Amino acid sequence: MLNKHSASPEHGGTIVKSEELLTAVAAIARRAGERIMAVYAGDFEVSGKRDGSPVTLADQQAEELIVEALSRLDPATPIVAEELVAGGRIPDVSGGRFWLVDPLDGTKEFVSRNGEFTVNIALIEHGEPVAGVVLAPALDDGAGRLYAGASGHGAWVEDGHGRRPIHCRSVPAAGLTVLASRSHGDPAALERLLAGRRVAQLINAGSSLKLCLVAEGQADLYPRQGRTMEWDIAAGHAVLSAAGGSVRRLDDDQPLRYGKPGFENPHFVAAGL
Repeated sequence: MLNKHSASPEHGGTIVKSEELLTAVAAIARRAGERIMAVYAGDFEVSGKRDGSPVTLADQQAEELIVEALSRLDPATPIVAEELVAGGRIPDVSGGRFWLVDPLDGTKEFVSRNGEFTVNIALIEHGEPVAGVVLAPALDDGAGRLYAGASGHGAWVEDGHGRRPIHCRSVPAAGLTVLASRSHGDPAALERLLAGRRVAQLINAGSSLKLCLVAEGQADLYPRQGRTMEWDIAAGHAVLSAAGGSVRRLDDDQPLRYGKPGFENPHFVAAGL
């Protein structure tokens, strides 16, 4: 599906190969990361949105950059972006193909300055995340860590050691490494879900990095039993799927889909092999 557009005036020179698409989107994420880190380096104000979640100048500036750049890259495809939706600007996604953007996932991590926040850009095709880029701009001593993946083309990470392919791992004999949300955890619900399973360790982490850690073979399971929106996880889901993993609903064990009314996710579990 990623190769269906040809470079033409109608599509404004849309990227024709998935590898080129990921490279272009990764460059957009890097630029957004630079905007975020410029705000992160100084003093900034934190405002509250109508749903009570925090928002900063970094969220706003990064989203403006990403939306403008995606509009040039792929002008025919609608963009669903967190801050635009918060302002009531919701495009028609009934055509099945659209971008999902979270310019700064983990705003609480950003505010607490622990570095575990990410830029997320995903392409959705008929409910499935077929390509995604996740950038953690503050990790690796500020050099940034970037994950990317596309259906049928695998996944990779780029950090201070260069670029390398990533894959999910089989669960070690010692047991599962389970990830929990640093800011939105529910320990009692997690304990009930894991009852009867061999668990080697439980790790708290922020933002969509949890999905990427499963994709990278650093963990095995990320159950989420709290509220999330589609833009929070779509890019990480794309990376995880490309690395051999899956994201499934907890209520019926069906694959998690995108483009739902209200863009709100049910409870889910992300797993490796």
